Amino acid sequence: MGPIVLTQLATGLSVLAGAVLVKSVMDRNTMAGPFPRCPTCNGTGRVNCLCSRWSDRDIGCRTCAGSGRMGCSSCGGTGTGRPLPARITIQPPNRPPS
Repeated sequence: MGPIVLTQLATGLSVLAGAVLVKSVMDRNTMAGPFPRCPTCNGTGRVNCLCSRWSDRDIGCRTCAGSGRMGCSSCGGTGTGRPLPARITIQPPNRPPS
């Protein structure tokens, strides 16, 4: 093998190793931050479109623009299972006068 082939082989292996490293870091640290991944879309923010679920192998509608994937309705496309903030007010019970 010539020096050019060895250089290309080394470059290819280093790119592959870098991709594996980046993937392992991304799997551990999601872009969602401290929030857990959405269980419906597994953190991608996209799910299969309805047109691809119940069609005869043709894909494309306005919702997915022909991609076959649409935004997740559970997380709103963010990919996070972010809890909704809720304010709960508790009033003391009304006691009859004694």
